[in-house]
Amino acid sequence: MVGKPGGALRAMSPLRYIDDVVSLQLEVARCNGCGLCVAVCPRAVFAIADGRAALADRDACMECGACALNCVPGAISVDPGVGCAQAIIHGWLTGGDPSCDC
Repeated sequence: MVGKPGGALRAMSPLRYIDDVVSLQLEVARCNGCGLCVAVCPRAVFAIADGRAALADRDACMECGACALNCVPGAISVDPGVGCAQAIIHGWLTGGDPSCDC
């Protein structure tokens, strides 16, 4: 989710990279169902199902790493910065064009 004026949140655009290449992994058995992954993911990759995290759209992941950093039980792993996520975030923060030099 991305913030909007007034504190409202909206999901990022549904742009895709390449299907089935993301490093994101979820060990559902380790999940405590807190929902932080849902709250911090800017691409709506996660949902809560049956009291635990579930991958709603794994291929939408841009590998920013926010989910793994906020997952207290360590149920989520991802290699942040691989792909072009780091370049996209850098572009947002600096106001420049994202470039991963690939």
